[in-house]
Amino acid sequence: MKIITICGSLKFENEMKSVSEILALEGNCVLSVIYPTKEKYTKEEIEILGKEHLKKIDISNAIFVINKNGYIGESVRNEIEYAKNQNKEIIYLEENK
Repeated sequence: MKIITICGSLKFENEMKSVSEILALEGNCVLSVIYPTKEKYTKEEIEILGKEHLKKIDISNAIFVINKNGYIGESVRNEIEYAKNQNKEIIYLEENK
């Protein structure tokens, strides 16, 4: 069993949920993103959620990047770099081209 944090753009919410389910059914502990419940967040709230997501990476063995059609946004790029700096395994939905 691994602890795996899901990283990806919220525009791929369905893919993130699907991958989370598959990984969990394989016996992994999956840490996912917080799905928005309101239209707008304050700058402080965004910072809190960002720091919280990095803490998930801290306790994970790996991150799973949802890079559908090769898309990786700036926030996810930063999360990948953060994970690399912590020697975490990086798993991609799609192979990098």
